[in-house]
Amino acid sequence: MENKKSRVVIMGCESYDNELVYEKLKAAIELLGGIGQFVNEQERILLKPNLLRGKTSDAAITTHPAVFEAMIRLLKEANCNRISFGDSPGFGAPGGAAKESGLAAIAANYEIPLKEFSHGQQMDFLLGIGTKKFEIAQGVLESDAIISLPKMKTHGLTRITGAIKNQFGCVYGLNKGMSHAHYPNVQSFSKMLVDLNRYLIPKLRLFVMDGIVAMEGNGPASGNPVPMKVLLVSDDPVALDATFARMINLDPTYIPTITYGEEMELGYWSEENIEILGEPFEQFYNPEFDVVRIPVSEGEPSTLSVLKPIQDFIIQKPVVDKEKCIGCGICEASCPVEKKAIRIVERKRRKYPLYFYNRCIRCYCCQEMCPVGAISVKTPLLGKMTIYKNN
Repeated sequence: MENKKSRVVIMGCESYDNELVYEKLKAAIELLGGIGQFVNEQERILLKPNLLRGKTSDAAITTHPAVFEAMIRLLKEANCNRISFGDSPGFGAPGGAAKESGLAAIAANYEIPLKEFSHGQQMDFLLGIGTKKFEIAQGVLESDAIISLPKMKTHGLTRITGAIKNQFGCVYGLNKGMSHAHYPNVQSFSKMLVDLNRYLIPKLRLFVMDGIVAMEGNGPASGNPVPMKVLLVSDDPVALDATFARMINLDPTYIPTITYGEEMELGYWSEENIEILGEPFEQFYNPEFDVVRIPVSEGEPSTLSVLKPIQDFIIQKPVVDKEKCIGCGICEASCPVEKKAIRIVERKRRKYPLYFYNRCIRCYCCQEMCPVGAISVKTPLLGKMTIYKNN
């Protein structure tokens, strides 16, 4: 890559008041030269929010409607009228997730269509390092430019989910779940995510992270909302995610999507290569943010093959809270392993998941998709005494 600094705008925003979000986002993008630096009115522009599942915006699971609407308004003011939106949810149909999250109503007000994200085409990427092909949603293929609207959240597998991982929703339908089976450890999965961004880079123009209310703890769907009162904006997803990590006292080098992102020439993570614009970083620093603060390379299944006989007593694993569990079976349905690592069983007239940890690849799809937050990632006692002792 050419040795120049990537720019990340930090813009404080106290609430989701529509006018406030619009003014703050406008000011942030102006610091980068204005929306005209990234798109033009002739282009078919796709807005790519985080629509992990159909939940109301107060759950902090999805991109907030106020951020979505502010971006639409800014594009409309620039005479960009060929706008659409879409995402491939982890569970359920795109239309249902858009409706429940509140984005569908906003889109209808501005006559913004929901593009096709349930079907698509397999596309070759010969420059890929982790993979050479992707199953890309039709709505992505039919766009000229993408503006990514990620949510500031934790993640059981990759520590955080942000600008880089948001593009995983450009893979359509069941192919997202199967990707975890094809890339069964965090390193290979992270390389795939970076490759996906590299494949999309001609279209990817801007990243706007909704951190006004973020999610900490058992993310990306069952954690706790936490006010961070900030928008992060950049055209470099690596720099944006690295800034988010530093903001929550998480070493960016602990996150493979970030380190591979620079290594594979997607962007920059080191402080000397990032120029912070807008408001002071220190104003939004939250060292108490609940996130796992250990390198993913220490303790993930792929690094413990020599300890295979005892790894279930050491490495982190998904665990179900039977009191919270409603026996819906979504965890079993979301497991990408051919011989399922989860089976719904019935005991004493109650249904709950039974884990076969010898089959589990620790992708945490079950934890991510649980609709009631009954599954969390736990560390066995021996693991706490050894590889996770510094967390």
